[in-house]
Amino acid sequence: MADDALDDFTVRDVTIGSTTRRVYSQGSGPAVIVIAEMPGISPKVADFARKVAARGLTAVMPSLFGVDGRDPHPSNLGRIGAVQNMVGTIARACISREFTVLATGKTSPIADWLRGLAAEEHERCGGPGVGAVGMCFTGGFALAMAIDDRLLAPVLSQPSLPFGIIPSRNRKIDLSAADLARVRSRCAAGLQVMGLRFEGDRLSPGNRFDHLREQLGDAFIAVELPDSAANPDSLLPTPHSVLTEDLIDEPGQPTHDTRERVLDFFVEKLVTAAG
Repeated sequence: MADDALDDFTVRDVTIGSTTRRVYSQGSGPAVIVIAEMPGISPKVADFARKVAARGLTAVMPSLFGVDGRDPHPSNLGRIGAVQNMVGTIARACISREFTVLATGKTSPIADWLRGLAAEEHERCGGPGVGAVGMCFTGGFALAMAIDDRLLAPVLSQPSLPFGIIPSRNRKIDLSAADLARVRSRCAAGLQVMGLRFEGDRLSPGNRFDHLREQLGDAFIAVELPDSAANPDSLLPTPHSVLTEDLIDEPGQPTHDTRERVLDFFVEKLVTAAG
């Protein structure tokens, strides 16, 4: 692929509190916040947002880091350029006060901004509530947003924080105890949470999904795919990005069918339920 101009999206600056960020949107109907993975809003993240919009929803992509529309693959940037792009973006995020990268039992401060965005988009787009999908570095953000009753369809795609430097971190997710208790209470009342990962993914380890099963019970819908289902032309050495870089976009392929299941989940919670 090549860089994506994103010129089919409406672009605006959104201020929540004292922080202003660029936001891309497309479609109509209830909003789904599409939170990009590292190193930012890539062409494949944008393509997923377009799929959301094609389902009768409003796809909303906030720019949190990286260069919007840049294709991170070595075929576009060269091998050295791709590594520099990825490592540089992660390094800047790691030192930012908005992201909790290593600490356990803490919610990243950026979640407050995302909840504010979701509230504004709910008012702007209507419907019974809002959906959200986080990916990789941002996977847990969708769960943090679910402390707000307006978030009706959270999807955690390969949630990778906190980074598993020591094994005990693998059973944690970047959420405070109070926020987790709130989500757990909502799940007991009917909220469902979907999670996606490849079985061999060490960045999003299986123990993290075990933890979510223990905490959320049957409300946690876990989709764990075999590594063999991933696109062989992957950006990383091992499969990781279920909805984007490792997707094989052909009917019958496990990653394609998983993406369709995610889209169905959004429609069920935000469109069908309203009807």
